[in-house]
Amino acid sequence: MFFVASFSVAAFESGIQNTNEANKLNKTKVEYYQNDNITNQVPYFDNRFRLDANLEEITLIFYRKSGSKPIILIRPDGSKIRVNQFDNENVQWFDDRTFDMIKIKKPMPGPWQAVGDILPNSQILVVSDIKIAVEPLPEIAFSGETLKVEGTLFNGDEAITSSHFKNVVKLDVNFYSTNNSLYENFGADAIKVTSFRDDGRGLDEYANDNTFTGEFILDFAPGEWQPVYLVKLPMTTRELRQTPILLQKTPVTISVVKSEDIEVPHQLILSIDPSYVDSNSLVFQGKFTFPDRQIEPFSIMEESGESRTTTITNTESGIYRVNVSAFGKTITGREFRLVVPEFTFNVEVNSMLDSNNGMNGTIEGSLIETADELLIKAEQERASALLAQKQAQEAKEQETMIIIAAGNGVIILIAVVMFAISRRKKTKTK
Repeated sequence: MFFVASFSVAAFESGIQNTNEANKLNKTKVEYYQNDNITNQVPYFDNRFRLDANLEEITLIFYRKSGSKPIILIRPDGSKIRVNQFDNENVQWFDDRTFDMIKIKKPMPGPWQAVGDILPNSQILVVSDIKIAVEPLPEIAFSGETLKVEGTLFNGDEAITSSHFKNVVKLDVNFYSTNNSLYENFGADAIKVTSFRDDGRGLDEYANDNTFTGEFILDFAPGEWQPVYLVKLPMTTRELRQTPILLQKTPVTISVVKSEDIEVPHQLILSIDPSYVDSNSLVFQGKFTFPDRQIEPFSIMEESGESRTTTITNTESGIYRVNVSAFGKTITGREFRLVVPEFTFNVEVNSMLDSNNGMNGTIEGSLIETADELLIKAEQERASALLAQKQAQEAKEQETMIIIAAGNGVIILIAVVMFAISRRKKTKTK
Protein backbone atom coordinates (compact mmCIF):
# COMPACT_ATOMS: atom_id res chain seq x y z
CA MET A 1 0.00 0.00 0.00
CA PHE A 2 1.32 3.44 -0.96
CA PHE A 3 0.39 7.04 -0.17
CA VAL A 4 1.11 10.15 -2.23
CA ALA A 5 0.55 13.54 -0.58
CA SER A 6 0.00 16.36 -3.04
CA PHE A 7 1.61 19.02 -0.84
CA SER A 8 5.35 19.35 -0.16
CA VAL A 9 6.34 17.31 2.90
CA ALA A 10 9.23 15.08 3.95
CA ALA A 11 8.95 11.60 2.46
CA PHE A 12 9.54 8.28 4.18
CA GLU A 13 8.77 4.57 4.07
CA SER A 14 7.02 2.36 6.58
CA GLY A 15 6.54 -1.37 6.88
CA ILE A 16 5.18 -4.14 9.04
CA GLN A 17 7.46 -6.29 11.15
CA ASN A 18 6.38 -9.92 11.02
CA THR A 19 6.99 -11.03 14.60
CA ASN A 20 5.05 -12.88 17.26
CA GLU A 21 3.43 -9.54 18.09
CA ALA A 22 1.33 -9.72 14.94
CA ASN A 23 -0.94 -6.66 14.62
CA LYS A 24 1.65 -4.38 16.27
CA LEU A 25 3.09 -1.52 14.27
CA ASN A 26 6.87 -1.60 14.09
CA LYS A 27 7.62 1.61 15.93
CA THR A 28 11.16 1.85 14.54
CA LYS A 29 9.68 2.33 11.06
CA VAL A 30 6.76 4.60 11.84
CA GLU A 31 6.99 7.57 9.48
CA TYR A 32 6.06 11.16 10.15
CA TYR A 33 5.85 14.30 8.08
CA GLN A 34 5.68 17.91 9.20
CA ASN A 35 3.04 20.42 8.12
CA ASP A 36 2.46 23.74 9.91
CA ASN A 37 4.47 22.49 12.92
CA ILE A 38 1.90 19.76 13.56
CA THR A 39 3.18 16.18 13.60
CA ASN A 40 0.99 13.84 11.59
CA GLN A 41 1.19 10.08 11.84
CA VAL A 42 -0.23 7.58 9.35
CA PRO A 43 -0.02 4.20 11.15
CA TYR A 44 -1.65 1.06 9.77
CA PHE A 45 -2.07 -2.68 10.20
CA ASP A 46 -4.06 -5.30 8.29
CA ASN A 47 -5.03 -2.82 5.55
CA ARG A 48 -6.20 -0.28 8.17
CA PHE A 49 -4.80 3.21 8.36
CA ARG A 50 -5.61 6.51 10.03
CA LEU A 51 -5.86 9.83 8.24
CA ASP A 52 -5.26 13.07 10.09
CA ALA A 53 -7.61 16.04 10.03
CA ASN A 54 -4.91 18.32 8.61
CA LEU A 55 -4.71 16.52 5.24
CA GLU A 56 -5.97 18.63 2.36
CA GLU A 57 -5.50 15.91 -0.23
CA ILE A 58 -4.04 12.42 -0.32
CA THR A 59 -3.45 9.82 -3.00
CA LEU A 60 -3.50 6.14 -2.06
CA ILE A 61 -2.08 3.34 -4.16
CA PHE A 62 -3.04 -0.21 -3.23
CA TYR A 63 -1.09 -3.08 -4.82
CA ARG A 64 -3.29 -6.13 -5.33
CA LYS A 65 -3.11 -9.52 -7.00
CA SER A 66 -2.96 -9.33 -10.79
CA GLY A 67 -6.41 -9.42 -12.37
CA SER A 68 -8.27 -9.15 -9.08
CA LYS A 69 -11.22 -6.81 -8.57
CA PRO A 70 -10.65 -3.19 -7.48
CA ILE A 71 -10.58 -2.70 -3.71
CA ILE A 72 -13.31 -1.09 -1.60
CA LEU A 73 -12.47 1.76 0.79
CA ILE A 74 -14.39 2.06 4.04
CA ARG A 75 -14.53 5.48 5.71
CA PRO A 76 -14.40 5.97 9.48
CA ASP A 77 -18.21 6.35 9.54
CA GLY A 78 -18.65 2.98 7.76
CA SER A 79 -19.61 4.39 4.35
CA LYS A 80 -17.90 2.91 1.30
CA ILE A 81 -16.06 4.23 -1.74
CA ARG A 82 -16.12 1.90 -4.74
CA VAL A 83 -14.55 2.08 -8.20
CA ASN A 84 -17.96 2.76 -9.75
CA GLN A 85 -19.49 4.68 -6.87
CA PHE A 86 -17.78 7.83 -5.55
CA ASP A 87 -18.07 11.62 -5.41
CA ASN A 88 -16.53 12.88 -8.67
CA GLU A 89 -15.80 16.30 -7.21
CA ASN A 90 -13.68 14.99 -4.33
CA VAL A 91 -12.46 11.59 -5.53
CA GLN A 92 -10.46 10.37 -8.55
CA TRP A 93 -9.94 6.65 -9.13
CA PHE A 94 -7.62 4.83 -11.52
CA ASP A 95 -7.75 1.03 -11.55
CA ASP A 96 -5.25 -1.26 -13.25
CA ARG A 97 -4.73 -5.03 -13.30
CA THR A 98 -2.28 -4.80 -10.40
CA PHE A 99 -3.17 -1.66 -8.44
CA ASP A 100 -5.74 0.99 -7.55
CA MET A 101 -4.75 4.65 -7.38
CA ILE A 102 -7.22 6.86 -5.52
CA LYS A 103 -6.97 10.62 -4.89
CA ILE A 104 -9.20 12.07 -2.17
CA LYS A 105 -9.67 15.76 -1.30
CA LYS A 106 -10.14 16.57 2.41
CA PRO A 107 -10.51 12.92 3.46
CA MET A 108 -12.60 12.16 6.53
CA PRO A 109 -10.30 12.05 9.60
CA GLY A 110 -10.04 8.81 11.51
CA PRO A 111 -9.48 5.10 10.86
CA TRP A 112 -10.00 3.84 7.30
CA GLN A 113 -9.90 0.32 5.94
CA ALA A 114 -9.23 -1.20 2.50
CA VAL A 115 -10.97 -4.45 1.53
CA GLY A 116 -9.69 -6.56 -1.36
CA ASP A 117 -6.91 -8.87 -2.56
CA ILE A 118 -4.15 -6.51 -1.43
CA LEU A 119 -0.65 -7.93 -1.58
CA PRO A 120 0.52 -8.82 1.94
CA ASN A 121 3.98 -7.28 1.58
CA SER A 122 2.82 -3.94 0.19
CA GLN A 123 4.41 -0.84 1.67
CA ILE A 124 2.95 2.52 2.55
CA LEU A 125 4.75 5.67 1.38
CA VAL A 126 3.92 9.24 2.21
CA VAL A 127 5.11 10.96 -0.93
CA SER A 128 5.95 14.60 -1.49
CA ASP A 129 7.36 14.61 -5.04
CA ILE A 130 8.08 11.72 -7.42
CA LYS A 131 11.13 12.36 -9.57
CA ILE A 132 13.92 10.49 -11.31
CA ALA A 133 17.64 11.01 -10.90
CA VAL A 134 19.72 9.85 -13.87
CA GLU A 135 23.35 9.88 -14.84
CA PRO A 136 24.37 12.77 -17.08
CA LEU A 137 24.78 11.83 -20.71
CA PRO A 138 28.38 11.74 -22.00
CA GLU A 139 29.89 14.90 -23.41
CA ILE A 140 30.81 13.06 -26.62
CA ALA A 141 28.07 10.91 -28.17
CA PHE A 142 27.61 9.77 -31.76
CA SER A 143 24.76 9.30 -34.17
CA GLY A 144 24.19 5.54 -34.35
CA GLU A 145 25.49 4.91 -30.84
CA THR A 146 23.69 2.92 -28.13
CA LEU A 147 24.01 4.24 -24.57
CA LYS A 148 23.14 2.54 -21.30
CA VAL A 149 21.71 5.01 -18.77
CA GLU A 150 20.58 4.14 -15.24
CA GLY A 151 18.17 6.06 -13.04
CA THR A 152 16.64 5.90 -9.58
CA LEU A 153 13.17 7.03 -8.54
CA PHE A 154 12.95 9.38 -5.57
CA ASN A 155 10.17 10.39 -3.26
CA GLY A 156 11.42 13.75 -2.10
CA ASP A 157 14.95 13.01 -0.91
CA GLU A 158 14.40 9.30 -0.30
CA ALA A 159 14.82 6.57 -2.93
CA ILE A 160 11.70 4.50 -3.58
CA THR A 161 12.43 0.89 -2.71
CA SER A 162 9.03 -0.69 -3.37
CA SER A 163 9.43 -3.21 -6.21
CA HIS A 164 5.68 -2.86 -6.92
CA PHE A 165 6.00 0.80 -7.81
CA LYS A 166 7.34 -0.04 -11.29
CA ASN A 167 3.79 -1.12 -12.20
CA VAL A 168 2.49 2.34 -11.33
CA VAL A 169 5.06 4.56 -12.99
CA LYS A 170 6.18 4.81 -16.61
CA LEU A 171 9.51 6.44 -17.44
CA ASP A 172 9.94 7.71 -21.01
CA VAL A 173 12.75 9.70 -22.57
CA ASN A 174 12.22 12.10 -25.47
CA PHE A 175 14.81 14.08 -27.40
CA TYR A 176 13.82 17.54 -28.64
CA SER A 177 15.74 19.47 -31.27
CA THR A 178 17.00 22.85 -30.03
CA ASN A 179 16.24 24.11 -33.56
CA ASN A 180 19.69 25.55 -33.96
CA SER A 181 20.08 26.30 -37.67
CA LEU A 182 23.80 25.48 -37.46
CA TYR A 183 23.06 21.74 -37.11
CA GLU A 184 21.52 19.04 -39.29
CA ASN A 185 18.60 18.41 -36.91
CA PHE A 186 17.22 21.92 -37.33
CA GLY A 187 13.42 21.68 -37.46
CA ALA A 188 13.39 17.95 -36.60
CA ASP A 189 10.39 16.48 -34.74
CA ALA A 190 10.64 15.19 -31.18
CA ILE A 191 11.87 11.61 -30.93
CA LYS A 192 10.96 9.05 -28.28
CA VAL A 193 14.29 7.44 -27.50
CA THR A 194 13.48 4.81 -24.87
CA SER A 195 11.48 3.76 -21.81
CA PHE A 196 13.27 2.87 -18.58
CA ARG A 197 12.73 -0.63 -17.26
CA ASP A 198 13.44 -2.70 -14.15
CA ASP A 199 12.60 -6.18 -15.41
CA GLY A 200 16.05 -7.70 -15.99
CA ARG A 201 15.65 -7.56 -19.77
CA GLY A 202 17.62 -5.72 -22.43
CA LEU A 203 20.40 -3.73 -20.76
CA ASP A 204 18.74 -3.88 -17.33
CA GLU A 205 20.95 -6.11 -15.19
CA TYR A 206 18.65 -7.17 -12.36
CA ALA A 207 14.87 -7.26 -12.13
CA ASN A 208 13.16 -5.46 -9.23
CA ASP A 209 16.36 -3.90 -7.87
CA ASN A 210 14.84 -0.39 -8.13
CA THR A 211 17.53 0.62 -10.61
CA PHE A 212 15.77 1.62 -13.83
CA THR A 213 17.75 1.20 -17.04
CA GLY A 214 17.30 3.00 -20.33
CA GLU A 215 18.72 1.80 -23.65
CA PHE A 216 19.32 4.95 -25.68
CA ILE A 217 19.53 4.06 -29.39
CA LEU A 218 20.64 7.30 -31.03
CA ASP A 219 19.80 6.31 -34.60
CA PHE A 220 18.83 9.77 -35.78
CA ALA A 221 20.39 12.90 -37.23
CA PRO A 222 23.41 14.47 -35.53
CA GLY A 223 22.96 17.91 -34.02
CA GLU A 224 21.95 19.62 -30.79
CA TRP A 225 19.28 17.75 -28.79
CA GLN A 226 17.71 18.26 -25.37
CA PRO A 227 16.88 15.10 -23.38
CA VAL A 228 13.58 15.26 -21.46
CA TYR A 229 12.77 12.54 -18.91
CA LEU A 230 9.04 12.01 -18.29
CA VAL A 231 7.78 10.41 -15.06
CA LYS A 232 4.19 9.38 -15.78
CA LEU A 233 1.75 8.30 -13.07
CA PRO A 234 -1.94 7.68 -13.80
CA MET A 235 -2.93 11.07 -12.39
CA THR A 236 0.12 13.21 -12.87
CA THR A 237 3.25 13.69 -14.98
CA ARG A 238 6.65 15.08 -14.01
CA GLU A 239 9.53 15.89 -16.31
CA LEU A 240 13.27 16.38 -15.95
CA ARG A 241 15.09 18.41 -18.57
CA GLN A 242 18.81 17.85 -18.96
CA THR A 243 21.36 20.17 -20.52
CA PRO A 244 21.33 19.85 -24.33
CA ILE A 245 23.93 17.54 -25.82
CA LEU A 246 25.68 17.74 -29.17
CA LEU A 247 25.28 14.48 -31.07
CA GLN A 248 28.30 14.06 -33.34
CA LYS A 249 28.29 12.48 -36.78
CA THR A 250 29.16 8.79 -37.04
CA PRO A 251 32.99 8.72 -36.99
CA VAL A 252 33.18 5.87 -39.54
CA THR A 253 32.47 6.11 -43.27
CA ILE A 254 32.43 3.24 -45.78
CA SER A 255 33.64 3.15 -49.38
CA VAL A 256 34.42 0.41 -51.91
CA VAL A 257 36.76 -0.21 -54.81
CA LYS A 258 34.74 -2.37 -57.21
CA SER A 259 36.42 -5.14 -59.16
CA GLU A 260 35.90 -5.55 -62.92
CA ASP A 261 37.14 -9.15 -62.84
CA ILE A 262 34.91 -11.96 -61.60
CA GLU A 263 37.93 -13.66 -60.02
CA VAL A 264 39.10 -10.55 -58.13
CA PRO A 265 37.18 -9.50 -54.94
CA HIS A 266 35.94 -5.99 -54.22
CA GLN A 267 37.90 -3.92 -51.65
CA LEU A 268 35.93 -2.49 -48.68
CA ILE A 269 37.45 0.54 -46.92
CA LEU A 270 36.38 1.80 -43.46
CA SER A 271 37.66 5.33 -42.88
CA ILE A 272 37.86 6.67 -39.28
CA ASP A 273 37.57 10.33 -38.31
CA PRO A 274 39.95 10.77 -35.33
CA SER A 275 38.39 14.07 -34.15
CA TYR A 276 36.52 12.44 -31.25
CA VAL A 277 37.63 8.79 -31.22
CA ASP A 278 40.84 6.90 -30.65
CA SER A 279 41.20 5.41 -34.13
CA ASN A 280 43.63 2.74 -32.90
CA SER A 281 41.00 1.35 -30.52
CA LEU A 282 38.32 0.56 -33.11
CA VAL A 283 37.34 -2.98 -34.07
CA PHE A 284 34.48 -3.94 -36.36
CA GLN A 285 31.91 -6.71 -36.67
CA GLY A 286 29.50 -6.92 -39.59
CA LYS A 287 27.98 -8.84 -42.46
CA PHE A 288 27.85 -8.75 -46.27
CA THR A 289 24.57 -9.39 -48.05
CA PHE A 290 25.11 -10.48 -51.67
CA PRO A 291 22.71 -9.88 -54.59
CA ASP A 292 21.25 -13.38 -54.16
CA ARG A 293 20.56 -12.53 -50.46
CA GLN A 294 23.25 -14.85 -49.17
CA ILE A 295 24.87 -13.45 -46.00
CA GLU A 296 28.51 -13.66 -44.96
CA PRO A 297 29.74 -12.37 -41.56
CA PHE A 298 33.10 -10.63 -41.19
CA SER A 299 35.20 -8.93 -38.52
CA ILE A 300 38.22 -6.63 -38.51
CA MET A 301 40.29 -7.04 -35.36
CA GLU A 302 43.50 -5.12 -36.01
CA GLU A 303 43.73 -1.83 -34.13
CA SER A 304 45.94 0.65 -35.95
CA GLY A 305 45.62 3.60 -38.29
CA GLU A 306 42.70 5.65 -39.51
CA SER A 307 41.36 3.11 -42.01
CA ARG A 308 40.61 -0.60 -42.18
CA THR A 309 40.19 -2.78 -45.26
CA THR A 310 38.68 -6.14 -46.08
CA THR A 311 37.51 -7.96 -49.19
CA ILE A 312 34.07 -8.88 -50.56
CA THR A 313 33.79 -11.84 -52.90
CA ASN A 314 32.74 -10.75 -56.41
CA THR A 315 29.93 -13.25 -56.91
CA GLU A 316 27.63 -11.66 -59.51
CA SER A 317 26.07 -8.44 -60.69
CA GLY A 318 23.51 -6.64 -58.51
CA ILE A 319 23.24 -4.81 -55.18
CA TYR A 320 25.72 -5.59 -52.38
CA ARG A 321 24.89 -4.46 -48.81
CA VAL A 322 27.32 -3.87 -45.93
CA ASN A 323 26.19 -3.62 -42.28
CA VAL A 324 28.83 -2.84 -39.66
CA SER A 325 29.00 -2.25 -35.89
CA ALA A 326 32.01 -0.43 -34.46
CA PHE A 327 33.47 -0.77 -30.96
CA GLY A 328 36.09 1.57 -29.56
CA LYS A 329 37.02 4.43 -27.23
CA THR A 330 36.47 8.16 -27.43
CA ILE A 331 39.39 10.54 -27.04
CA THR A 332 38.32 10.88 -23.38
CA GLY A 333 38.62 7.12 -22.85
CA ARG A 334 34.91 6.21 -22.76
CA GLU A 335 34.05 2.87 -24.33
CA PHE A 336 31.34 3.08 -26.98
CA ARG A 337 29.51 0.95 -29.52
CA LEU A 338 27.62 2.16 -32.55
CA VAL A 339 25.98 1.01 -35.76
CA VAL A 340 27.34 2.51 -38.98
CA PRO A 341 24.61 3.41 -41.51
CA GLU A 342 24.07 0.65 -44.07
CA PHE A 343 26.28 0.95 -47.15
CA THR A 344 25.27 -0.39 -50.58
CA PHE A 345 26.90 -0.54 -53.99
CA ASN A 346 25.87 -1.88 -57.38
CA VAL A 347 27.86 -4.10 -59.73
CA GLU A 348 26.49 -3.61 -63.23
CA VAL A 349 25.67 -6.42 -65.67
CA ASN A 350 27.89 -5.12 -68.52
CA SER A 351 31.07 -5.28 -66.50
CA MET A 352 30.33 -8.87 -65.50
CA LEU A 353 29.56 -9.79 -69.15
CA ASP A 354 32.82 -8.25 -70.33
CA SER A 355 34.69 -10.24 -67.73
CA ASN A 356 32.98 -13.49 -68.72
CA ASN A 357 33.62 -12.82 -72.43
CA GLY A 358 37.29 -12.28 -71.64
CA MET A 359 37.49 -15.66 -69.92
CA ASN A 360 35.78 -17.42 -72.85
CA GLY A 361 38.07 -15.70 -75.36
CA THR A 362 41.14 -16.85 -73.45
CA ILE A 363 39.94 -20.43 -73.38
CA GLU A 364 39.14 -20.46 -77.11
CA GLY A 365 42.24 -18.51 -78.12
CA SER A 366 40.19 -15.88 -80.00
CA LEU A 367 40.12 -12.09 -79.79
CA ILE A 368 37.51 -10.35 -77.59
CA GLU A 369 34.73 -8.81 -79.66
CA THR A 370 33.23 -5.60 -78.50
CA ALA A 371 29.54 -4.82 -78.73
CA ASP A 372 30.15 -2.50 -81.73
CA GLU A 373 32.12 -5.16 -83.58
CA LEU A 374 29.37 -7.69 -82.98
CA LEU A 375 26.82 -5.21 -84.31
CA ILE A 376 28.86 -4.49 -87.47
CA LYS A 377 29.34 -8.19 -88.08
CA ALA A 378 25.62 -8.81 -87.71
CA GLU A 379 24.84 -6.00 -90.18
CA GLN A 380 27.34 -7.41 -92.67
CA GLU A 381 25.85 -10.88 -92.41
CA ARG A 382 22.36 -9.44 -92.86
CA ALA A 383 23.46 -7.47 -95.97
CA SER A 384 25.12 -10.59 -97.45
CA ALA A 385 21.95 -12.59 -96.86
CA LEU A 386 19.83 -9.92 -98.56
CA LEU A 387 22.22 -9.80 -101.56
CA ALA A 388 22.17 -13.56 -101.94
CA GLN A 389 18.39 -13.51 -101.74
CA LYS A 390 18.21 -10.80 -104.42
CA GLN A 391 20.59 -12.65 -106.73
CA ALA A 392 18.59 -15.83 -106.36
CA GLN A 393 15.39 -13.94 -107.16
CA GLU A 394 16.95 -12.38 -110.29
CA ALA A 395 18.22 -15.77 -111.48
CA LYS A 396 14.79 -17.26 -111.02
CA GLU A 397 13.15 -14.42 -112.95
CA GLN A 398 15.70 -14.80 -115.80
CA GLU A 399 15.03 -18.52 -115.97
CA THR A 400 11.30 -17.85 -116.19
CA MET A 401 11.80 -15.41 -119.09
CA ILE A 402 13.91 -17.93 -120.96
CA ILE A 403 11.23 -20.58 -120.55
CA ILE A 404 8.53 -18.18 -121.76
CA ALA A 405 10.64 -17.12 -124.78
CA ALA A 406 11.37 -20.73 -125.67
CA GLY A 407 7.69 -21.61 -125.42
CA ASN A 408 6.74 -18.70 -127.64
CA GLY A 409 9.36 -19.74 -130.22
CA VAL A 410 8.00 -23.27 -130.36
CA ILE A 411 4.48 -21.93 -130.86
CA ILE A 412 5.63 -19.65 -133.68
CA LEU A 413 7.55 -22.50 -135.33
CA ILE A 414 4.51 -24.75 -135.20
CA ALA A 415 2.35 -22.02 -136.69
CA VAL A 416 4.85 -21.51 -139.56
CA VAL A 417 5.00 -25.24 -140.29
CA MET A 418 1.22 -25.47 -140.25
CA PHE A 419 0.93 -22.50 -142.61
CA ALA A 420 3.50 -24.04 -145.04
CA ILE A 421 1.65 -27.35 -145.06
CA SER A 422 -1.62 -25.61 -145.74
CA ARG A 423 -0.18 -23.70 -148.73
CA ARG A 424 1.28 -26.85 -150.19
CA LYS A 425 -2.08 -28.65 -150.07
CA LYS A 426 -3.82 -25.81 -151.85
CA THR A 427 -1.20 -25.84 -154.67
CA LYS A 428 -1.68 -29.55 -155.36
CA THR A 429 -5.43 -29.10 -155.58
CA LYS A 430 -5.12 -26.57 -158.41
